Amino acid sequence: MRQLHRGLCLATVVVALAGCGRDASGLPDFTGLAREAAPSVVNISTAPETRPARQDDGESDGEGSGPVPEWFDRFFGNGPPQRQPDRPALGSGFIISEDGYILTNRHVVDSRGSILVKLTDRRQMVARVVGSDEYSDIALLKVDAEDLPAVTVGEVEDLQVGSWVAAIGSPFGFETSVTAGIVSAKQRSLVDDQYVPFIQSDVAINPGNSGGPLFNLAGEVVGINAQIYSRNGGFQGVSFAIPIDVAMDVADQLREHGKVRRGWLGVQIQEVDLALAESFGMTRPEGALISQILPGSPAEKAGFEAGDVVLEFDGKPVSTAARLPPLVGLVPPGREVTATILREGEQQTLDVTVGELNDQAMAGADDSSAEEAVPEELGLTLRNLRDAEIAELGVSGGVRVEEVTGNGPGKRAGLQAGDVIVAVGARRIASVSDLRQRLADTDGPVALRVMRGGAALYLPLAPE
Repeated sequence: MRQLHRGLCLATVVVALAGCGRDASGLPDFTGLAREAAPSVVNISTAPETRPARQDDGESDGEGSGPVPEWFDRFFGNGPPQRQPDRPALGSGFIISEDGYILTNRHVVDSRGSILVKLTDRRQMVARVVGSDEYSDIALLKVDAEDLPAVTVGEVEDLQVGSWVAAIGSPFGFETSVTAGIVSAKQRSLVDDQYVPFIQSDVAINPGNSGGPLFNLAGEVVGINAQIYSRNGGFQGVSFAIPIDVAMDVADQLREHGKVRRGWLGVQIQEVDLALAESFGMTRPEGALISQILPGSPAEKAGFEAGDVVLEFDGKPVSTAARLPPLVGLVPPGREVTATILREGEQQTLDVTVGELNDQAMAGADDSSAEEAVPEELGLTLRNLRDAEIAELGVSGGVRVEEVTGNGPGKRAGLQAGDVIVAVGARRIASVSDLRQRLADTDGPVALRVMRGGAALYLPLAPE
């Protein structure tokens, strides 16, 4: 009876695992997912505006490894991208509505000629671009068809790091290829993509997968495969997907308005490292440190100041500086939200009416009063700003670093010749003597606000 009972228990476990999409070994079973979700995934090929004159340009016919398209290597490549507008592009996409709306990456269809969409049942249709968005790399396509198999959209909030996910796409032209892995991280910030909190996974993604869906085990789309990290042109275990909630918001705006409106705060920010956190009296590094506020911006009107650390925005925590831009971008322009900041060791709440991101948004003493700091003090030679420099920088005063000597506090802080120190923490300084006084009144490390190359940043200085 004991052996029979053990056998029944084992059979029950096996059945339960199978019902949860797992095989007898406890590993996930993707067969059901692949069968049900594949009809919603499409292959996308774009014909060039004009065919190249050469016939030996190495184009792939999809039956082999072919060349790596330019969009594949434009992220993290070893050199500048080389545009090849005469090459056809291969990519993936997925149907989001029965009446023919399809999501893919903008870089798959951008600046191309005709767009051909192929379904798993071998039907082929010509698609048109409804709209595309540069900041999120999303494009919305439309084909003239009805009763198409649409995907089910999942909840990104429910997606946990370590959970299994699967991708379906056309790597190197091999249609309806299924690869699987786990979620490695969420809310990743990448270069030139500050408005997208990427999902990182180890799902194998290669040229042709771009624009295809990333599924959870329930067969719901949770992201759009967009980028990989590669140093040799091949998959190396790190891929990135655009969260589906971000993509669907973009798609809805493109469908309704033909463009995407994003929130804009009008600040330059930087990460809070351990040294800066200590200088601000914080127990640990967190938040987004405001290094510069653009004139006339929503942040200026709301009372933000350089040196503020944003800890919470619109009710959501700002754990790192990279977390703030996506939060701001998701706020509809014109809406008022609340931000929690740290200023001079005290938390404050500010109400700010978010503006709209656009191209435009992305857009004293004289020589006789010059002073010099004794190099032994900070390892710096300093002088007051001239009137012309004050006007050029748009500041009320400051101190220019003429020379960094030895291995003193100035060099350890990262100061460079040509830097202009304009504030200690949130307090502005007008001269070298003002800087000396601020340092004398402070016990321990301080955060210097520095202008360098037209941008502002904070550097932690620990006087000896």
